[in-house]
Amino acid sequence: MNIVPVFAQAAGGGASALTSILPLVLIFVVFYFLLIRPQQKKVKQHKAMVEALRRGDRVVTGGGMIGTVSKVINDTEVQVEISEGVRVRIVRSMVQEVLSKTEPVSDKAPAGKAKGGKKGSKDKDAEVADDGDSADSKS
Repeated sequence: MNIVPVFAQAAGGGASALTSILPLVLIFVVFYFLLIRPQQKKVKQHKAMVEALRRGDRVVTGGGMIGTVSKVINDTEVQVEISEGVRVRIVRSMVQEVLSKTEPVSDKAPAGKAKGGKKGSKDKDAEVADDGDSADSKS
């Protein structure tokens, strides 16, 4: 019979322990930047979107229903009109997407619209003045 002598390997220094842990650390770093961090950003964006919900916004719910927010009930619920006269209460976090936002209601009229009528009349006056000038220059 042939007996092969078996020798124990010498115990490695601290460097081998570091090299055995390094791949695990690298895998964790890759997972953090490819999976964990983007998910945290997505959750933060969804939370901001849900907090910004207001009356008149068109939304898509988690169940796929499309409707218009008719009333904000409290911090956790909204009332959504899914069809004419059909209103349901849903949990805010179930809103998956806001299709269209409404403009916030303000007490004052927008400056552009209030001046729009006057501005238009000034333009017409200017055109009349231009026509008058050209008529004067012809005669």
